[in-house]
Amino acid sequence: MKTQLSSSEEDEYESSRLVYCWWRTGAEFDNFMRMKLDLLSVSTLSPRFRLFRELERLAVIAPDGLNEIRHKLLAYRSGDFWVPTGGISKESMDIPPVGTILLVGFSGSGKSSLVNLMYSVLGRTGLVPFAQTSSGNSSNSTTVFMEEHNVVRSTRNGFCVYDSRGFDYGKVTEFLEEISGWMNDGVHHNQLCLRPGDDLEQIKDKVENLNLRSSSKFVQRRVNSAMVVANVAEIYKALKAGDLKPLEATKQLFSSPALRKSNENPILILTHGDLLSVEERMDGRLKICEHLGVSETNGVYDTVCLTEYGFLAEESDPVTAYAASEALYRALLVSDRGHFPKRSYIDWPILVLSWLLCLIAAFFALLADVFSKLGQKKKLK
Repeated sequence: MKTQLSSSEEDEYESSRLVYCWWRTGAEFDNFMRMKLDLLSVSTLSPRFRLFRELERLAVIAPDGLNEIRHKLLAYRSGDFWVPTGGISKESMDIPPVGTILLVGFSGSGKSSLVNLMYSVLGRTGLVPFAQTSSGNSSNSTTVFMEEHNVVRSTRNGFCVYDSRGFDYGKVTEFLEEISGWMNDGVHHNQLCLRPGDDLEQIKDKVENLNLRSSSKFVQRRVNSAMVVANVAEIYKALKAGDLKPLEATKQLFSSPALRKSNENPILILTHGDLLSVEERMDGRLKICEHLGVSETNGVYDTVCLTEYGFLAEESDPVTAYAASEALYRALLVSDRGHFPKRSYIDWPILVLSWLLCLIAAFFALLADVFSKLGQKKKLK
C-alpha cells in the first residue's frame, strides 16, 4: 500500500530535489516548458535556454545513468575507446598502459575538492576507507606536489587522475610554461612544484612528513588529456566588481597551445566554492563560456564539490555525481582518440631523408634568390 505524504513532507521532498536541480527555481524555467520544446528548434534557442536543456538532460540521465557510467569507468582499460582509422590496427598504436588525466587551474579553483568528489562517487568498494588528497584535510592547504589518484581504487583500472598545483591569476605566463613542461615531459607522483616565495622550511617538513621516496622510483606518466578547473563563483564576483583578471587568466589557460595538443577544446569544470543564486550561476557560466569561445553545453560541467554544510556532494546530489563521472568519461574518449602509431625502424630513415630533402630544397631556394637579385642588378646597369 502506497503511503501518502503530508503537505509538509512533500514540500521537504521537493526542496531536497531543488538542492541539486537548482536551475528549476529560476524565473525563466517555466517559460522553458521543462524540455517540451521541439528538437528541431534547438538551434534557434538562446544560450540560456540551451543551458537549461543541458542541465535538464543531466537531471534526467543521472538517477539511472550513474551506475552505468560507474561500471564503464571501473571496467575501462587504456585504449578501449580508440576508433580504428586508416587501416591501422590497435596493436600498431602507441597506447600507454594507464591513461593520464591532468587537472589544471588556478589556486583555490577546486581541483583537490574535485578529486575528493571523484573518490566519493566512483571509489566506493565495500569497507575501503574514503581516500582524500593530501591537501584535502584543510581548506587553506596548498597542493605542493603532483598527486596521482586512482579514483576508482582498482588495480585493474586503466586511468589515473593527477592533481596539480595552481598559480595566482597574475602569473599566467609562468603557469603556461610549467604546464607546457608537464604536457611535453610528463608527470610523476610526488613531483615537487616549487614556486618563487615558497617557504622552503615548511616544504621540507612536508617532505619529511610524507616520507617521500626518490622521484626516480615513480613512474613517469605521459599526459593524455587535460581538464581545466575554474571557480565560477570567484570569477563571477570579480566580474561584478569590475575585475577582469580572473576571467582573462582563465581564457589564457584554456586557450594555451600546450593544452590544445591533447584536445582542441579541453574539458571545462566549473566549481562552486561559494553559494550563488540561480541567476548568478547561470550568468556566470554563460559569461565564462562566451569569453572562452566554447559552447555552453558541450564539454562544460558544473560540479558542487562541497554542499552548503561542508560535506561532499555524493548521492544527495546525483546530478553533480553524474556530471563529474561523465566529464571523466569524456576525457578518456579524448585520450584514446589522440594516440599516435608506434614508431618502427623504417620511420627513422624516412625522417632523415625528409630532413635531407628539406635542406636541399632550402639550398636551391637560396641560390634562386641570389641569382634573381644578381639578374636584377645587371638589368639596372
